[in-house]
Formats: sequence, structure tokens, C-alpha cells
Amino acid sequence: MTLAAEQSYLNTRVSIMATRLLTAAEIGPLTQMPLSGLAERFGLSAVLDTRQSTRARCRAVEQSLFQVLLAELLILVRPMSSAERRLVLDWGGKYTLFNLKALIRGKLHNLDQKEIQENLFELPEQMHISEQLRTELFRAEDVLELLRLLEAGTHRTIARQAREVYEQQRDPFALEAAIDQRYYAGLLHQVMAFQDHQLAPLQRLLGAELDRINLMWLLRFRFSYLLSPSRTFYYLVPSMSLLTRERLLQLVNLETFEAVIAALPAPLDRLLADSRNLVDVQRRIGLYAAREADRVLERTDSAVARALAYLMLRERDLLLLFALVQGQILNLPAAAIEIAVELAEPGCPWSGSRAA
Repeated sequence: MTLAAEQSYLNTRVSIMATRLLTAAEIGPLTQMPLSGLAERFGLSAVLDTRQSTRARCRAVEQSLFQVLLAELLILVRPMSSAERRLVLDWGGKYTLFNLKALIRGKLHNLDQKEIQENLFELPEQMHISEQLRTELFRAEDVLELLRLLEAGTHRTIARQAREVYEQQRDPFALEAAIDQRYYAGLLHQVMAFQDHQLAPLQRLLGAELDRINLMWLLRFRFSYLLSPSRTFYYLVPSMSLLTRERLLQLVNLETFEAVIAALPAPLDRLLADSRNLVDVQRRIGLYAAREADRVLERTDSAVARALAYLMLRERDLLLLFALVQGQILNLPAAAIEIAVELAEPGCPWSGSRAA
């Protein structure tokens, strides 16, 4: 298959899959559906297994939804070039890092293997840690040994930076922040390696995602965890879009949540005006990133950018669906579920406490 044919095939596949994305008009009626209806529509039989504990049912639903996402990802990467495939697989590699964090927390809190295993995502072969390495990781005496084992594999860069940070600070928060920072820095490096027509849409897509991540990290680290400006900036990954290095340096040195919101560049200043708390900011900046992904999906001819935009939007839909199903399993009030699926404004006041 020629390059042009591969791009045409991938663009067609993305366009077909895009019909699965939820529209704003579809989300409201979903909140009125009973669990049985949601289970039938989305193939979530685990919801109806009342023999399982509430926690087990929620976990089974979460696993089912992300299996859908990862299965679609593997379909989309088949016709891609090696560089395109590596970028999209590495984007999905966040779920491998979720498993790594679960292993680290298990070591830190001396959990047994069964407890740790229950918190791991089931991943396809292209993403999962080999059985031999997983066995070695479970047997590791502590976090440092676990990270040294990972340095011999495909996650060596992330593992090395995480180990160095943990050796210096012995801080679980710093360890996880270093993992996240290296993950996004790696994606940015891969995007910037493209030198053709695909670079601009990929920059727009990842730039909006980094704007979202940076703003949430900045506000949380500065005003919930009360980190210093310099330490907060260390964990950020400057965007090539709105929240550049210079802009982030300015924002981290502001002293209040409200001052940061007021100093945001356009169009974020307008979109986030009067935001009162982190939940509010998360919803609004999430909508901004989703709109940018939707623009890339609808208006670019870069097949890999459209595929990645689709996967980001699909992940967002599945997270909303999980929040809806989990809320019903837990018998939460309708008002709380509507906030979780972004149909209502959050009402809790901003607090500058150290609560996570």
C-alpha cells in the first residue's frame, strides 16, 4: 500500500470511528437512563453483576471502557508509519504508567501482590510489561529496586529520572510528578520530530493538551500543595501553544488562585473568567482542549493528527460515561452526577488547603 493510500485508508477509518463520539445533546438523556439501559447500550454487563462488591463493579466497568479505547487505538495504528505508530502508542502508554504508579504505591504501602494486581489495567501486548519483568517488579524489595529494574527496559528514561528524583527527595509526590513530567516531555519531543504537513496540527493538538495539563498542575501544586514557584515550574512541560515557558514563569510567581486566572492569555482569560475552584477550572479547560481536538479532527488532512484527536475525544467520552455509571452504582444524587458529567456548574467554594 502506498503512502497516499495508507493516509486515505486511515482518514476513512477515523471518520467512521468519529461517528461514535458523543454529542452534547446525547449526554443529558444518558443521565436519565437506568443502569440496565446503559449496560445494554454500551456493553457493560459488569454493571449488573450485583454479586460483586461496589468497588469491584466500578473497577470492572472502568476496565471494560478502557479496553474499548485501547482496542480502537490498535486498529488505528495498523496502517501508520513507524514514527506515527510510536507517537500514538506512546500516547496510550499513559496506562502503562498508571500500572507503574500502582506498583510504586504498592511498594510504598507494603501491599500484597493481590491488592496491587487489583489496581492494574489489563493492557494489550504492545503496551504491557512482560510477565517476567512484572514478576521481578513484584519481588523488588523497595521502590528504588523497582525503578532500577525498569531502567533496563523500554521505560528507561522515565524510570531513570524518577529514580534520581526519589533518591534525592524520598517524596512519593515528587516521584509521581517526575513520571508525569517525563511522559509529556517525551510526547512533545516526538511531535517536534515531524517536519512535514503533519507538524502544525500535531502541535495544535498537543499544545492544547499541555495547556490543560499545565494549568491544572500549576494551580494544584501552588495553591493546594503549597509548593514554591521554582519547584512548581520544575514539574511543568511548557507548551508550544498558549502556556509557553515565559508565560508559565510569570504565572507560577503569582500569589493567588484568582491572580493566575486573571493573568491567563486569550482565549483562556475569557473561558476561565470567574472560575471559583479547581473543579470549575478542570471543566472549562477540558472543554477548551476538547474543542481544539475537535477542530483538528474536522479540519486537518493529517491522518495521524486526526487519529490522535479522535482518541483524545473518545477517552473524554469514556471518562464521562464512567463517571455517569459509577455515580449510579454509588447511588449519588442526580445533581452530583450532572456535575461529574459536566452538565452542571460545580458549587463547592475554592479552598487553598493542602487537600489532594
